[in-house]
Amino acid sequence: MSHTSPAARAALATVALHAAHAVADHWVQTDQQARRKGLPGSEGRRACAAHVASYVATQALALYAANRVTGAGIRPGRAALALAVSAVTHYVADRRTPLRRFAEATGLGGFYALGQPREGRDDNPSLGTGAYALDQSWHLATSVLVPALILAGGARGRAGRA
Repeated sequence: MSHTSPAARAALATVALHAAHAVADHWVQTDQQARRKGLPGSEGRRACAAHVASYVATQALALYAANRVTGAGIRPGRAALALAVSAVTHYVADRRTPLRRFAEATGLGGFYALGQPREGRDDNPSLGTGAYALDQSWHLATSVLVPALILAGGARGRAGRA
Protein backbone atom coordinates (compact mmCIF):
# COMPACT_ATOMS: atom_id res chain seq x y z
CA MET A 1 0.00 0.00 0.00
CA SER A 2 1.35 3.43 -0.95
CA HIS A 3 1.34 6.24 1.56
CA THR A 4 2.65 8.78 -0.92
CA SER A 5 0.82 12.07 -0.63
CA PRO A 6 -0.93 13.65 -3.62
CA ALA A 7 1.57 16.52 -3.43
CA ALA A 8 4.51 14.12 -3.66
CA ARG A 9 2.91 12.29 -6.60
CA ALA A 10 2.27 15.63 -8.34
CA ALA A 11 5.90 16.67 -7.81
CA LEU A 12 7.21 13.32 -9.03
CA ALA A 13 4.94 13.37 -12.07
CA THR A 14 5.88 16.97 -12.89
CA VAL A 15 9.58 16.20 -12.86
CA ALA A 16 9.18 12.98 -14.87
CA LEU A 17 6.83 14.53 -17.43
CA HIS A 18 8.92 17.69 -17.80
CA ALA A 19 12.11 15.72 -18.41
CA ALA A 20 10.29 13.44 -20.84
CA HIS A 21 8.83 16.47 -22.62
CA ALA A 22 12.26 17.98 -23.23
CA VAL A 23 13.73 14.68 -24.44
CA ALA A 24 10.76 13.72 -26.61
CA ASP A 25 10.26 17.14 -28.21
CA HIS A 26 13.93 17.76 -28.96
CA TRP A 27 15.76 14.41 -29.14
CA VAL A 28 13.19 11.73 -29.97
CA GLN A 29 11.22 13.69 -32.55
CA THR A 30 12.70 13.16 -36.00
CA ASP A 31 13.66 16.01 -38.29
CA GLN A 32 10.99 14.88 -40.77
CA GLN A 33 8.30 14.90 -38.08
CA ALA A 34 9.34 18.38 -36.96
CA ARG A 35 9.29 19.74 -40.50
CA ARG A 36 6.04 18.06 -41.60
CA LYS A 37 3.76 17.93 -38.54
CA GLY A 38 2.26 21.34 -39.30
CA LEU A 39 1.63 20.71 -42.99
CA PRO A 40 -1.98 20.60 -44.17
CA GLY A 41 -3.59 17.31 -45.08
CA SER A 42 -2.73 13.71 -44.40
CA GLU A 43 1.05 14.19 -44.60
CA GLY A 44 0.96 16.66 -41.71
CA ARG A 45 -1.50 14.59 -39.71
CA ARG A 46 0.65 11.43 -40.09
CA ALA A 47 3.86 13.23 -39.13
CA CYS A 48 2.19 14.81 -36.11
CA ALA A 49 0.62 11.52 -35.01
CA ALA A 50 3.98 9.75 -35.28
CA HIS A 51 5.64 12.48 -33.21
CA VAL A 52 2.90 12.39 -30.57
CA ALA A 53 3.11 8.59 -30.34
CA SER A 54 6.84 8.73 -29.62
CA TYR A 55 6.33 11.71 -27.29
CA VAL A 56 3.73 9.90 -25.17
CA ALA A 57 5.79 6.69 -25.18
CA THR A 58 8.70 8.70 -23.77
CA GLN A 59 6.42 10.18 -21.11
CA ALA A 60 5.03 6.75 -20.24
CA LEU A 61 8.53 5.33 -19.83
CA ALA A 62 9.55 8.24 -17.59
CA LEU A 63 6.42 7.86 -15.44
CA TYR A 64 6.87 4.11 -15.18
CA ALA A 65 10.51 4.48 -14.12
CA ALA A 66 9.76 7.24 -11.60
CA ASN A 67 6.86 5.31 -10.11
CA ARG A 68 8.84 2.06 -9.99
CA VAL A 69 11.86 3.64 -8.29
CA THR A 70 9.88 5.69 -5.77
CA GLY A 71 6.90 3.42 -5.14
CA ALA A 72 4.63 6.45 -5.46
CA GLY A 73 1.59 4.31 -6.24
CA ILE A 74 0.49 6.04 -9.43
CA ARG A 75 -2.64 4.28 -10.62
CA PRO A 76 -2.61 2.89 -14.17
CA GLY A 77 -6.02 4.39 -14.99
CA ARG A 78 -4.86 7.84 -13.96
CA ALA A 79 -1.64 7.38 -15.91
CA ALA A 80 -3.64 6.43 -19.01
CA LEU A 81 -5.91 9.47 -18.60
CA ALA A 82 -2.97 11.80 -18.00
CA LEU A 83 -1.13 10.50 -21.07
CA ALA A 84 -4.29 10.77 -23.18
CA VAL A 85 -4.69 14.44 -22.16
CA SER A 86 -1.04 15.01 -22.99
CA ALA A 87 -1.38 13.31 -26.39
CA VAL A 88 -4.49 15.21 -27.47
CA THR A 89 -3.27 18.63 -26.35
CA HIS A 90 0.18 18.05 -27.82
CA TYR A 91 -1.26 16.97 -31.17
CA VAL A 92 -3.57 20.00 -31.38
CA ALA A 93 -0.76 22.45 -30.62
CA ASP A 94 1.73 20.77 -32.95
CA ARG A 95 -0.61 20.99 -35.92
CA ARG A 96 0.34 24.69 -35.60
CA THR A 97 -2.79 26.35 -37.00
CA PRO A 98 -4.86 25.89 -33.79
CA LEU A 99 -2.12 27.37 -31.60
CA ARG A 100 -1.57 30.28 -34.03
CA ARG A 101 -5.31 31.00 -34.08
CA PHE A 102 -5.46 30.82 -30.28
CA ALA A 103 -2.52 33.25 -30.04
CA GLU A 104 -4.24 35.62 -32.46
CA ALA A 105 -7.57 35.38 -30.61
CA THR A 106 -5.88 36.23 -27.31
CA GLY A 107 -3.96 39.19 -28.71
CA LEU A 108 -0.65 37.34 -29.01
CA GLY A 109 -0.52 37.07 -32.81
CA GLY A 110 2.37 39.52 -33.03
CA PHE A 111 4.34 37.60 -30.41
CA TYR A 112 3.58 34.32 -32.20
CA ALA A 113 5.08 35.76 -35.40
CA LEU A 114 8.17 37.15 -33.62
CA GLY A 115 11.40 35.83 -35.12
CA GLN A 116 9.78 34.14 -38.11
CA PRO A 117 11.07 34.88 -41.61
CA ARG A 118 9.34 37.81 -43.23
CA GLU A 119 6.99 37.10 -46.11
CA GLY A 120 8.99 36.09 -49.19
CA ARG A 121 12.30 35.97 -47.33
CA ASP A 122 14.35 33.39 -45.47
CA ASP A 123 16.03 35.82 -43.11
CA ASN A 124 15.68 34.35 -39.63
CA PRO A 125 15.57 30.56 -39.46
CA SER A 126 15.98 29.86 -35.74
CA LEU A 127 14.46 28.21 -32.70
CA GLY A 128 14.10 31.59 -31.05
CA THR A 129 10.62 32.47 -32.24
CA GLY A 130 7.46 33.57 -30.50
CA ALA A 131 5.73 30.53 -31.98
CA TYR A 132 8.28 28.24 -30.34
CA ALA A 133 7.99 30.00 -26.98
CA LEU A 134 4.19 29.79 -27.04
CA ASP A 135 4.36 26.14 -28.20
CA GLN A 136 6.66 25.17 -25.35
CA SER A 137 4.68 27.03 -22.69
CA TRP A 138 1.46 25.44 -23.98
CA HIS A 139 3.04 21.99 -23.76
CA LEU A 140 4.31 22.59 -20.23
CA ALA A 141 0.83 23.58 -19.11
CA THR A 142 -1.14 20.91 -20.97
CA SER A 143 1.31 18.01 -21.37
CA VAL A 144 3.11 18.36 -18.03
CA LEU A 145 1.10 20.29 -15.42
CA VAL A 146 -2.44 19.04 -16.16
CA PRO A 147 -1.33 15.38 -16.46
CA ALA A 148 0.75 15.74 -13.25
CA LEU A 149 -2.33 16.99 -11.41
CA ILE A 150 -4.34 14.07 -12.76
CA LEU A 151 -1.62 11.70 -11.55
CA ALA A 152 -1.53 13.33 -8.11
CA GLY A 153 -4.88 11.86 -7.18
CA GLY A 154 -5.69 8.40 -5.98
CA ALA A 155 -2.82 6.11 -5.06
CA ARG A 156 -3.30 2.37 -5.28
CA GLY A 157 -4.66 0.85 -2.11
CA ARG A 158 -6.12 4.02 -0.65
CA ALA A 159 -9.79 3.60 0.18
CA GLY A 160 -12.14 6.31 -0.96
CA ARG A 161 -9.77 7.76 -3.56
CA ALA A 162 -10.44 7.79 -7.30
